[in-house]
Amino acid sequence: MTMARQDTDTAVRALQGLEDSRSSVRLRAALAVGTNPDARCVGRLVERCGVEPDFSVREMLTWALTRHSPSVTVPPLLDAVRSSRAQARSQALHTLSKIGDRRAWPAITRAVLTDADDEVARSAWRAAVVLVPEGEEPELAGALATQLGRGERETRLSLSRALIALGETILPVVRAAMTDPDPRVRRHALATERLWDDPDAGFEFAVEEAKRVVALGGMGEEGR
Repeated sequence: MTMARQDTDTAVRALQGLEDSRSSVRLRAALAVGTNPDARCVGRLVERCGVEPDFSVREMLTWALTRHSPSVTVPPLLDAVRSSRAQARSQALHTLSKIGDRRAWPAITRAVLTDADDEVARSAWRAAVVLVPEGEEPELAGALATQLGRGERETRLSLSRALIALGETILPVVRAAMTDPDPRVRRHALATERLWDDPDAGFEFAVEEAKRVVALGGMGEEGR
């Protein structure tokens, strides 16, 4: 049997394994593709990301994709960002953040950053701070700030972390949000600034402090 035939058989078996009902088999199949990258498997890996129910398998699929050349993986992942399936969008964005190829930046649109699905939006925020070109951080900070006050704890924490990762450029938009008519936005903005000032304080402490300040009608010791 030739080497090319062996490689083809290996790829076929791996792709078949991705369809198995057992998550352990799917995990091993994704590991096999990542261990021996084969561009012919990329399309199927991306497709599987959109429907795979097991978190560990999805992470292995992402890892397998990062083992291939970005020139092969980025185009189908960009297509997946436009999918009607929320999981496909979320996992594609997550994978793009792991690949880190800035050619994917144009896909991080305002619509993607404000996706109605919280998991998609969170993945978009993480991808955005990785992919943003130098000099475009202030515009990104402004777009992210429109989502302050959104969702439950994990969503708010993800947004705060994304904002903080952009550095000092966030401070004007975060402080502007402290005067928003919506108390949820004010609390989230205050908590983000507190976390910026003291990362060791923890998000829960920052949130509780922000609740206290908003309840008192103040903007903090600095009067901001």
